Amino acid sequence: MTVRTRRQALALMASAAFYVPGAAMAREQADLAVVPSLGEIAAKRGLLFGTAIDMDTLANAEQSALYVHHARIFTADNVMKFGSLRPAEGPANFEHADRLVNFAARHQIPLRGHNLIWNDWVPDWVSKLSSARIAYWHDRHIDEVVGRYAGRLHSWDVINEPLFPMHRNPGGFRSGPWYSAMGKDHVIRALKRARAADPTGKIFINEAGPEWENPWGPAAPYREGLLRLVDDVLNAGVKLDGVGLECHWFPQFTFNADRFTAYLNALAGRGVTLYITELDVNDGALPGTEAERDAEVARRYAQIVTAALKVPKVEGIITWQLSDNASWLMGEPTLWGPNARRPRPLPFDHTFRPKPSYHALVKALAAL
Repeated sequence: MTVRTRRQALALMASAAFYVPGAAMAREQADLAVVPSLGEIAAKRGLLFGTAIDMDTLANAEQSALYVHHARIFTADNVMKFGSLRPAEGPANFEHADRLVNFAARHQIPLRGHNLIWNDWVPDWVSKLSSARIAYWHDRHIDEVVGRYAGRLHSWDVINEPLFPMHRNPGGFRSGPWYSAMGKDHVIRALKRARAADPTGKIFINEAGPEWENPWGPAAPYREGLLRLVDDVLNAGVKLDGVGLECHWFPQFTFNADRFTAYLNALAGRGVTLYITELDVNDGALPGTEAERDAEVARRYAQIVTAALKVPKVEGIITWQLSDNASWLMGEPTLWGPNARRPRPLPFDHTFRPKPSYHALVKALAAL
């Protein structure tokens, strides 16, 4: 999803070297020990549970301890996106990405790279280039970023949100500089490039939209488009390791558990691993008290995780951050709903205490 200025500001605020005194970290971990680890619960059934993570977590000892306690896999939130690494044409700035990679390695938690190519959240300078120069930067970016971290990351979301049927492009592709310069072929081109830069790394397509019945129109174009794209990639001889479905749930989205499970089975039939990659529930427009909203958020977490885990090929459940203060929605007041209430979309509140959605996840992950 699109992330704007708040996350960038947090990253800048966290630019000083991160250091948590051993005693302070020990105290935080002792406090967290009374709350069972979601990662440990998921691991008992051979599943990876994790969270997106960014520089604000590295700068906050209590938040850092929370994330390390619960996650058995991380996804880079913003620091590896094209616009973060290359705000201006020229060499990439890997300072924050390096620190995140080192943090994950220090805690022995696998890190997913997110993302290499996305037709959204691209700096304006890219769109001003010729098609040939856009293609040059497409290739150079993949070569340099994947090459830098080859062998150190769990996997890459090589292509993020390739589809957006409302743009009315053939095949339902999302408009943007990469599509404008290279058409739909930019997807296979990027996947091949990433595979060449790190032959042992896992490569994913990450998408938002097929999860719901009616996010921006009928669900069929999204679902059919992604299945067709996966088939095209495989038919081109590219070894695609996985597909991620984001699962950002908004109040106006309609979810059908049976159809969701059936769609996951259709993807799994292509031989790819499946992850739920960006799970959260925006409750800003939901009616009721805070307690009633929290209960509804928990119910929705249970619904989607339970439906997903009916499919054996689903190997990872990743929330888009763990605590409400870190949610991308905090920087998007236009998405809070008509009452302009701050959303409470994640398993832990802004003080890092568990909410009903945490307990719903515990139950869903533990169920066999």
